[in-house]
Amino acid sequence: MFTEILKYRDLLFMLTFRDIRIRYKQAAMGFLWAIFMPMVAVAAGVLIKKAMAVVSGKYVDLLGIVSISVKVLPWTFFISSIRFCVQSLVGNRELVTKIYFPKEVLPLASILACLFDFAVSVVVLTLILTFFKLGTSVYLLWLPVILIFLFMFTVGLGLLLAAANLFFRDVKYVVEVILMFGIFFTPVFYNASAFGNWRNLLLINPIGSLLEALNSVIVLKVHPDFFWLIYAGLTSVIMLYIGASVFRKTQPIFAENI
Repeated sequence: MFTEILKYRDLLFMLTFRDIRIRYKQAAMGFLWAIFMPMVAVAAGVLIKKAMAVVSGKYVDLLGIVSISVKVLPWTFFISSIRFCVQSLVGNRELVTKIYFPKEVLPLASILACLFDFAVSVVVLTLILTFFKLGTSVYLLWLPVILIFLFMFTVGLGLLLAAANLFFRDVKYVVEVILMFGIFFTPVFYNASAFGNWRNLLLINPIGSLLEALNSVIVLKVHPDFFWLIYAGLTSVIMLYIGASVFRKTQPIFAENI
């Protein structure tokens, strides 16, 4: 599969560029949307955290706001990628039915387009963190590993859901509901440690484990929890294998079922 995708890499880049261009075409804010949406999510998180602080009699510090910002960006990348992946095959019916190419290129192009938005947001966040002089640490060396696991899990789940939605069109509605309420069960606006004995239950979600790992290495400047990082890594590898296998086995009958 990877050999075929590499062979059609020009098509992959072209479709990725097409998705990015369509997304921002005739948009008054242009590429600022890549910054605006995460900022809205961060503002919502700060508001929720402030409300929780008022109830508990505590206050919201700068590190709390930075923690939300650091975790909102990868969460936004994840849910955006999954939303676009689910529709990637059905939305490109003509390409699926009339042209031969590895169909994995379509969901991958959707993910890479979202990765572009993520990169823009990360640059802005990095400038903000530099302005507030929050500093760096050696633990940032874990950052590429965590982001690779996040990308692998997103690709695997995206491939699986794209294939499933082609055969069962109500998959997209189920996914929308799960993503809508998933943020409440994922430590984005809060830290998993705040829930005491419930912490492990929250970290069973691989995305939750990865977000906590990002918070550890960027905000807290400590090494990530190795147990949960290994768990998230293994889950990401398994998800990528399952998603790619299901997609590859069902690909020959895509055209007749779309």
